[in-house]
Amino acid sequence: MRFGVTMFPTAETIAPGELARLAEDRGFESLWFPEHTHIPVSRRTPYPGGGELPDEYRRIYDPFVALTAAACATERLLLGSGICLIVERDPITTAKEVATLDRISGGRFLFGVGAGWNEEEMANHGTDPRTRFGLMRERIEAMRAIWTEEEPGFHGRHVEFDPIWSWPKPVRQPHPPILIGGNSDGALDRVVALADEWIPNPETRLSRLAERIVELERRSEAAGRGRIPVTFYGVKPDAEALRRYEEAGVDRAVFYLPPLERERAEPVLDSLAELADAHPGG
Repeated sequence: MRFGVTMFPTAETIAPGELARLAEDRGFESLWFPEHTHIPVSRRTPYPGGGELPDEYRRIYDPFVALTAAACATERLLLGSGICLIVERDPITTAKEVATLDRISGGRFLFGVGAGWNEEEMANHGTDPRTRFGLMRERIEAMRAIWTEEEPGFHGRHVEFDPIWSWPKPVRQPHPPILIGGNSDGALDRVVALADEWIPNPETRLSRLAERIVELERRSEAAGRGRIPVTFYGVKPDAEALRRYEEAGVDRAVFYLPPLERERAEPVLDSLAELADAHPGG
């Protein structure tokens, strides 16, 4: 099992490049940054984690800018969006950002995407929450065309453009790995149809996670695909829990690092690295 770390980078936390260097020096495989373009003041949509929405959701950096800083500060560390809210983004612009970051990083980008949970946030981008999954599917398909074709065009229900020229193309061929988040049956179907890997929701209980991984493998086999790797976010920093995650079929465990300044973040990162190093095969 491989180990990564994720944090909400803000103007008040350790800088993305500094965090990336520390993570790489400590042997972590990957660094992940989430995305929210903004948080509507109305707060009508409940926070999935329960309670009040943490302040870092309002303050988070743009993931592509932050990951570019991380790419320039490192040589081996994989860099992931966890997750990019593609239902709030133009697919042509995002395809260029992904390809550019993949080029700058030397093919180290992992493109985690999802449809999101904050309905007012989506609505401010002109997205109808009721059709966001169909929109996400088409935007992924359109971006894949942009990355792999010389003169891509796309004609769907939600995405429409005639043939275009768009470079750069990604270093990773045919494109950076696509990881799709979500736990529902529909999410598993989207993973099988569109993704290279699956990111289950971090609130998932271990017993439920194991069941869903088995179901994913069943659907993947029925579709004629091989085994689809699993990246689990927000893993419990506990040796026994990590052992059980791996037994359940998790390929990559991503620790959550609180949004802290460097002086407080570094010792937490040290303890997580020690835990990862102690894991068999870590």
